[in-house]
Amino acid sequence: MDIPAIETERLLLHAVLPEEYEILAENRADPRLWINRGFANPFGHLVVDPGPLPYRIPRIRKNPEQAPYLLRLAVLKQTMSIIGSSGFHDVPDHHGMIEIGMGIEPAFRGRGFAQEMLQGMWKWVIDQPRVHTLRYTVTPDNAPSQAIIKKFGFHYAGQQMDDEDGPEDIYEMKVDEYRQRFLN
Repeated sequence: MDIPAIETERLLLHAVLPEEYEILAENRADPRLWINRGFANPFGHLVVDPGPLPYRIPRIRKNPEQAPYLLRLAVLKQTMSIIGSSGFHDVPDHHGMIEIGMGIEPAFRGRGFAQEMLQGMWKWVIDQPRVHTLRYTVTPDNAPSQAIIKKFGFHYAGQQMDDEDGPEDIYEMKVDEYRQRFLN
């Protein structure tokens, strides 16, 4: 399966391929990972903390065609090193809503990489069929993520209870509004 990377100014967002999910399921530190992709994982992203992998692996096993949506590795062009990841929790739902999640390695936080990654992912997904609403959820006490989403101007849409994270604020923006604000 060939899935083109999403390119931003400083990053390449490479989809994790179905066969790589199988290796990750066995050993997240397997030296075979990424060797043929031209990048490395010197910071051990997703190795100690599996992030969304426990949720993504079963979905990919069931529907490998979802790989472009579910998890992309943020590779810093300058060093070809993985510095984070981002992905949608699922494909668009029946209302056309798609929710994003992300993580940046601590050494790279506070440098605008999260914003750049989000913008790259959203710019890609708004051209996918059935996507009408972008959603971002964040715990109320996560000040850096709260600041990022407010900078984008997403609208507060309420709160939900996450089984793992507890209460989360919901922010949304319609695709047409996103295009108008960021692509014109």
